[in-house]
Parts: sequence; C-alpha cells; structure tokens
Amino acid sequence: ASISAAADDVLSDADAVSWRAPYQTSSGLRKKINQGAVSFVDLHLSEVAQMVNYGFFGDIDVAVIEASALAPDGRVWLTSGIGNAPTWLLRAKKVIIELNNYHDPRVAELADIVIPGAPPRRNSVSIFHAMDRVGTRYVQIDPKKIVAVVETNLPDAGNMLDKQNPMCQQIADNVVTFLLQEMAHGRIPPEFLPLQSGVGNINNAVMARLGENPEIPPFMMYSEVLQESVVHLLETGKISGASASSLTISADSLRKIYDNMDYFASRIVLRPQEISNNPEIIRRLGVIALNVGLEFDIYGHANSTHVAGVDLMNGIGGSGDFERNAYLSIFMAPSIAKEGKISTVVPMCSHVDHSEHSVKVIITEQGIADLRGLSPLQRARTIIDNCAHPMYRDYLHRYLENAPGGHIHHDLSHVFDLHRNLIATGSMLG
Repeated sequence: ASISAAADDVLSDADAVSWRAPYQTSSGLRKKINQGAVSFVDLHLSEVAQMVNYGFFGDIDVAVIEASALAPDGRVWLTSGIGNAPTWLLRAKKVIIELNNYHDPRVAELADIVIPGAPPRRNSVSIFHAMDRVGTRYVQIDPKKIVAVVETNLPDAGNMLDKQNPMCQQIADNVVTFLLQEMAHGRIPPEFLPLQSGVGNINNAVMARLGENPEIPPFMMYSEVLQESVVHLLETGKISGASASSLTISADSLRKIYDNMDYFASRIVLRPQEISNNPEIIRRLGVIALNVGLEFDIYGHANSTHVAGVDLMNGIGGSGDFERNAYLSIFMAPSIAKEGKISTVVPMCSHVDHSEHSVKVIITEQGIADLRGLSPLQRARTIIDNCAHPMYRDYLHRYLENAPGGHIHHDLSHVFDLHRNLIATGSMLG
C-alpha cells in the first residue's frame, strides 16, 4: 500500500512526487497533499491491483522492488512486504531490483503468491482456512525487463508505537468484553474466528488484551498487516497462525522471526494485497474486523481519513475491504480528543468512509454500541448513551430531539455546529 514514511518524507521534501496512491503515513507528504501540491487518490486496497491491470492509472514505466533473491530466468523472491509488488513486477515496462541482503533468504518461505485472473474468467481463490497456501513463493517475470540490480543491506523502517495509555487499555478491555459476550451467546464459535486488526496503539492494546485473557482461545489472523504485538502472541501460541500482506514490525522483532524461522515459517503467510484483502475470502472465513476511526456520527457512519472533512490523515487503506465484508465489523476510537475539545461522536460525519450499512459495532472507552438490528433512531440513542463522552451527551441528545425528520432525523441548519465551533474557537463546545 505504501513505502516507508522515511522514504516518502525524502521524496516529498524534494518535490519529486506529483501524484500518489493509495495510502501514506508521511507527515511531509501529507502536508503537500493537503496543500494541493500532490494529487492523492484514496482507494480500497483490494482494488488497486485490478485498477492497475485495467490501465486506469496509465502505464507503469519503472518499478523499484525489494527482493531477497533473484534467478536468471526472472523469478523474484520478495521480502517482508508483498503488497502489490507482484502487480508492479508484472505490469512495469522496466524493473529495478533492490536486492536487500539484510533479509534472511528463508523469508521466501513466508510468501504465497497467487495472481487472480481477469473478469469474467476469474476463478475463486481456494482459501478456506487462514493459513491455506495456494500459490508460489516467487513472482515470475520476463528477465529482460530487469534493467538494474542494486545491492543493499538495510533493515525495514519499522513501525514504533507509543507506550500504552489508560484510554487505549479501556477500549481494549471493552473489545474483549464484547467478544466474550458474543462467544457466550454462541455468535462466535468456541474455536473463535479469524481476526483482522488495523495498525496503531489501540489495535496493539486490543491484541495484548486478547493475549492475556484466558477465556479467549488460541485464534488465527487473516489481516492486511501484522504489527508488533502479533509476533509476541505467535511466540506464546495465543495466535496459532497469521496471514497478511506485510510485516509492520520493529527491526528487533523481524530479527527474532529470522532467527527462529523453523518456528515462524509455518505460522506466517504473506500474500499479495488483492488476496489478503479479498472480499470473497474475508466473507468466507467469517473474519472479525477491528479498525479505528477518526469520528462517528450518531447513526453509525464512520470517518477514518479526513480531519474536519477536509485534511487527509493517511487514507482508507484496507479498513473498508474488511469492514464491508467481515462477519463482524468493529470500529474503535477514544470518545474525545485534544483533552475534550473534540468529540469523536458527532451529529453527522464531516466525511464518510464507512456507511451505517456496514458498521456493526462502535466501541470507545465509554462503552459498547451494538448496532445490529437497530433502526436509525435506536442506533443514535445507543451510540450517544454508550460511546459519547459525558460532556457531549446532553448536546447530542438535544440535537436528536430537536432535529426534524422522518426515518432519520437531521437539522441541516445545525448539523455541523460542532465542527464550526471547532474551526472558530478550537473547541467543539465553543
């Protein structure tokens, strides 16, 4: 989905990027995007490879791809991130290989490369279990396309997370409570279901809490990325196997995997992004999706990309792929930000990435809003009572009671008053 923030920072500082897709985490590039200096296309990650294959983005002149090994016949073995590299390798006119000797050659044992055919002759992807392997360990390309090989010996730019805080831990406790309730009601089987987890401090806290709770059985992951906490849970056996598109972990954790490949090789599978985020597979496996949002409205829509509806953060990434197709879609966030100046729960989202039709559960440190089977007004009261911070509940209830409407109640003359106050005064309550 993206290269490291460090690389994006250098490219944006040099004004070397004019168009970017589909995801980024660079503060420098983000600034250029929000200034209008860089055109950014925000995409569901499962759709990127197909859009490239159909030529919607034009030709790919040169692809720069990191590899752990290369054969004269054009076989390319990738490293700790598969992503869309197979598509770039196959579609690019020219290929430059960065042969990174830092990576253990056995990293290829983690890869499972399969490229779906084009519609309408696309077959089903025969993955019926999170750890099923259906492809090869390498990408086969025409060796004549390889115009250069550059040798390096550099570790990945790992994703270092902040120390856990009480807010993240309370959200994590609420997530575990909800999942245990679902098991008790028979809506999650005793052997559990595969989990997808986004990245960040909240998700890391959730994974840690799941690992600590003896009532949660060992489980599988079918996710887009695997972050730091997953490595520890694989070591302890709490996670029995993990499928993803890349490893977003520290250099120490990556070295731990490489030093213990006899153990990890059978417990980690890395796939192309159009497979890791494939709607068909996500639906078949019954994945439980755990993602973080920026804001939610009282009817259950979620904004995960744009601050105050205008400034891009990172992008939608793969959250929509999982949220729309998961058996159970859970969104998490603190109820407030900036010491209460911002409410995560608002009358109407300033930007919508995930609609009320797909968001099943919202969890904040305040509580749990299970939205399944609820009408719009029932959803609104449930979200306000269970997820909104107490300092905003009265305002949100008054808005709902005073708003005109039929099936859905909205006062279009006041629906964005909280956002207007934030812009004018720096606080939503003014």
